[in-house]
Formats: sequence, C-alpha cells, structure tokens
Amino acid sequence: MLHFIVNPHAKNAKKVLPELKSRLAEADAEYDLFEGESREETIAHVRDLSEAGERQFVAVGGDGTLNDVLNALSTLEGVQLGLIPAGTGNDFAEAAGIPYGAKALDLILSGEAKETDYLDCGDRRSLNIAGLGIDVDVLERCYRMKHGSDKGKYLRALLAAVFRYKGQKVKVTSDGKVREFTAFIVVACNGKQFGGGIPIDPLAKMDDGKIDLLLISLPKRWKIPFYLIKLMRGKAPFLPITERVLCDEVVIEQTDGEYIQLDGELFPSKVLECRAVHGELKFFRG
Repeated sequence: MLHFIVNPHAKNAKKVLPELKSRLAEADAEYDLFEGESREETIAHVRDLSEAGERQFVAVGGDGTLNDVLNALSTLEGVQLGLIPAGTGNDFAEAAGIPYGAKALDLILSGEAKETDYLDCGDRRSLNIAGLGIDVDVLERCYRMKHGSDKGKYLRALLAAVFRYKGQKVKVTSDGKVREFTAFIVVACNGKQFGGGIPIDPLAKMDDGKIDLLLISLPKRWKIPFYLIKLMRGKAPFLPITERVLCDEVVIEQTDGEYIQLDGELFPSKVLECRAVHGELKFFRG
C-alpha cells in the first residue's frame, strides 16, 4: 500500500493531485491519500501508520514536507520512501533526479527504491543539507517577512544578509580534527543544492556513506557578492575560502547563533551534530 502524504499548503500540491490520482487509477495502484490540515496532524498520521507496520510512503510537497515524513517514521527498517515534488524549492528532488510533479510517479510505480544515505542529527534526520551561517540568517529574515511570495522573500532576505551578515564564530569537530574560524557557511551535505536552487556542493553523493562537509570562511564584506555569485554557479567547493571534507560525522558549535537549518527548516539549537547513515533507507529516485 502506497501512502501519499500531501501538504495542501505546498505551492503546487493542488495542481498536481488531479493528474496524480488519474495516473494511479490507470495503473490500478493500491494507495491512500492523506491531506493534513496542519503540520502536526500530518506528522501524527505518518507516525501512526509507521507504528502500525506500514512501510511505503510518498511525500507530496517540497523539502519541508519530505523532512516531516522522514522524521515521523518510527523506524526506517523496510521503508521505501518517495517524493512527488510540488513545493517551492524542491532542492532534494533536483539532486535525486526526480522529475517535477506527477511525472515522478513513474519512478515509484516502475522504478526501484535505491539505497540512499541520510544524516542522523541527534533527535532529527536530514535527507538533503544541514548547516548554519548566512543561509540560516536568510531563513530567519524570510520568516519575519509577512508579505510577498516565497521566492520574493528569499531574494529580499538574501540581499539584506549580504549587507548585514557578520559571520558566525564556530568550532567544527570532524573525525577527531578541530577547526575554529568565523564562518560564512558551514554545511553538511547529502544532497547537492539548497535555497531553492543554489548548487552548494555539486560533488556530493547521496549513496557513498559520507558527509560532504563544506567549511566556508567569512570573506571581506566587499567580496561577499562576488562569492555569492560563485556559490550560485556551483563553485563553492573550489573557492579559496572553502575547505571541503569527507567525513563520517561532525559536530558544529556556534558561539552566537541560536538556530540551525535542516533541509531548509529552522530549528533552535546552538550545536549541530551529524552522522552519515548508509544502508538503512531506500528511496525512489533517478
């Protein structure tokens, strides 16, 4: 039984559903479809299904919806997870080779769920990218904005951060080595992109059992726009201000910041702990 978990508030979820239902009917697929009124209701529903022994779930929405479904699962043993991208950014879908909208159903009905890594971040799991730095600063500014589209808010917040972000003093411990510096961005990558299309680490692989850790130091303020352009073109791993590390686990401690981001969602914490988990999750992807 395929359990489709729909975020009705996702940008294009309502547009995707008619074609999705039509294609499922044509395939004579056994499924149910749940549209939660709230995030809390959705999480509780997935958890109940998981505890009852259900093992096939498909998130219909964006990265946040997928992260909620992943974290609501009581176990990953025997789980096959899928995604129908219908959100704003859809960053994990891009990295995982999942086509937009109902076309992604082909991977689920005809494809094979593949072993896919995830990041164990203590009390939460992350499938795409976890981190802190200017990306968190941008998200905090977005959440405070009351008007505009999601992408419009992000662009305005990014512009404000360029002129106001002062960096974040961090202590990073990975595989026994300690680094202390003022960070522009520190990200633990399983996927390749974040922020609605920024290819922060095109070298990352989601099935190698490793964390792609990017440690990007704060440049001089007048150079920030230059480096942001490089980031948006997928050049982050090759910049002189970047150290790229492949590791099994990492602990990132920030001095002043109060939030971390996991798959584009903010969570209150001064410490981000990540461990690469390989071989526990199977995902329908390209």
